[in-house]
Amino acid sequence: MGQLGFYYDMASCMGCKACQIACKDRNDLKVGELFRKVYEFEGGTYPNVGGYYLSMGCNHCAEAKCVKGCPTGAMHFDKDGTVQHDKELCIGCKYCVWNCPYSVPHYFEDKNVVGKCDSCKELRDAGQNPVCVDACIMRCLKFGDLDQMKAEYGEDLVKELPILPSATKTDPSFLIKPKAEALKPGYKKVGV
Repeated sequence: MGQLGFYYDMASCMGCKACQIACKDRNDLKVGELFRKVYEFEGGTYPNVGGYYLSMGCNHCAEAKCVKGCPTGAMHFDKDGTVQHDKELCIGCKYCVWNCPYSVPHYFEDKNVVGKCDSCKELRDAGQNPVCVDACIMRCLKFGDLDQMKAEYGEDLVKELPILPSATKTDPSFLIKPKAEALKPGYKKVGV
């Protein structure tokens, strides 16, 4: 099996945030704490305006900066290639938070520990999907072997968008089927 990661069909996503809520519930997160976020972007000038949504959890990067920046080994690569976090080894230094260009790790101030999307490793080990995948009513999200998903969903998939950091230094395990608007510069995030 090759590198594991997420596939996201941006053209089908309607921004319902079911994936975000399922992840929040699964991880028993409080208000303001999210491991998966659905962002909304808009841009263009009248009459040529557009928008799109982007659902992102951890990209489980092959060259993960969070792993390289962790002094204790709490952030580490699992044997399946995904980026995992051991809260018992975490000292709350936040180096992973500062090093991740995608702002994925979340620091829990009340616990002095970091947490993040683990791609529902426990569920996957039991032969199930991550909860975000099963919660998606439009079936926009998939998790699996990246090479197999490229073969199934086409070679026009991307890892980079103008609104995301460059993928060359991290090699995210995240394939996006983009909307045309998402490939144009100048789109801005809506809301907070």
